[in-house]
Amino acid sequence: MAKAMRRKPMSEINVVPYIDVMLVLLVIFMVTAPLMTQGIKVDLPEAASGPLEVDDDEPMLVVSVKADGSYYINLGEEEEPVPLKEIGAMAAKVIAANPGIKVLVEGDENLPYGVIVSLMDTLQTAGARSVGLITEPPAS
Repeated sequence: MAKAMRRKPMSEINVVPYIDVMLVLLVIFMVTAPLMTQGIKVDLPEAASGPLEVDDDEPMLVVSVKADGSYYINLGEEEEPVPLKEIGAMAAKVIAANPGIKVLVEGDENLPYGVIVSLMDTLQTAGARSVGLITEPPAS
């Protein structure tokens, strides 16, 4: 009688499929990461102020004003100018949905002071507890 040959259990893991999946995910993240940054190009004034403590999970509402006086709000991916009255209505909806949201204003350095003040007034009327200003650090 011939003895039945028993096979030893294989104790290796084939990692090639996992490497393929990892490389695909790496490519996906490399392609989508630059697309996730959004915003309006604004020449910010320089100021010697400390950096704002910001968590990535903490929501922020940023309203931008270009040098030509056009207003933009960071809702979605559209970069269409929005009238000041609509900014107030849109901000009121966002603030009502999330009362703890930080509201920041990003204004071109060549704008008249009154434009930024009227925007800040509109945002506070919409329910913002405090409105911060975004600046660039001074060039050394």
